[in-house]
Amino acid sequence: MSETTAPGAPDFERVCFQLQVKPERIDEYRERHAAVWPDMLRALEATGWHNYSLFLRDDGLLIGYVETPSIVDAQAAMARTAVNARWQAEMGDFFVDLDVAPDEGFLRLTEVFHLEDQLAALDADAASDPARSGTRTESSDS
Repeated sequence: MSETTAPGAPDFERVCFQLQVKPERIDEYRERHAAVWPDMLRALEATGWHNYSLFLRDDGLLIGYVETPSIVDAQAAMARTAVNARWQAEMGDFFVDLDVAPDEGFLRLTEVFHLEDQLAALDADAASDPARSGTRTESSDS
């Protein structure tokens, strides 16, 4: 699990996912997300969805990002809310090849790089072995 590295910050998973919005529904999808229902916003916040963003490409590729103590727990908590059931029912038809609710059918992406994690590891190495505190440059080995 990836974590935030700010001092005193709680441990959070960084979750990135993708879905595909139907091309003919892209404009309406944008409109719906420009003014999400207030009770949906409050429910997301209350169930552990933090720093949650959606990014939509012109061809309908949707990328989502959220930080949460546990995506499994956050999804389960949202599943217990009435507002989520209504929202998922309305949003389900916006997506290509999705036969479950959107919040259950997204493809989770694997994080392969996080700057703060690597900087923290570098700082930890330097603190434990001052001889290693130099700057490492790109390898010239082939």
